[in-house]
Amino acid sequence: MTNYKNIMVAVDGSNEAKKAFDEAVSLAKQNDAKLMIVNVIDSRSFAMIEAYDRTLGERAEAQADELMSAYVEEAEKAGVKNVIKNVEYGSPRVKIPKDIATDFEADLIVCGATGLSAVERFLIGSVSESIVRFAKCSVLVVR
Repeated sequence: MTNYKNIMVAVDGSNEAKKAFDEAVSLAKQNDAKLMIVNVIDSRSFAMIEAYDRTLGERAEAQADELMSAYVEEAEKAGVKNVIKNVEYGSPRVKIPKDIATDFEADLIVCGATGLSAVERFLIGSVSESIVRFAKCSVLVVR
């Protein structure tokens, strides 16, 4: 059995992400590992709207911070000793597997199976698919 030391979980507020989070917390406890909870605000999704509403980015960041604080609190209550939260802007499909996981030296990335509709997956591919394809460490996709 592999002993993970740096576990990263990608969350976005979806039910799938919550399942991934629960699994990551369990694995972090079992391995006495550091747990990084990551949320990437997909800036492409609101770039056009932000031209008309400058507060959109601030609100997205405030929502992400609120979500992340709840996840950190839950992980700590569950007994994970070392929890880090990380909120970034950009493309989750690129930032998670290529930038954040590398910087964190993740040896496991946990993510939900999908948060997109079938049409969105067909057109742009899923974040989980991109993580599996580009990560340099093990990836656990939770259904």
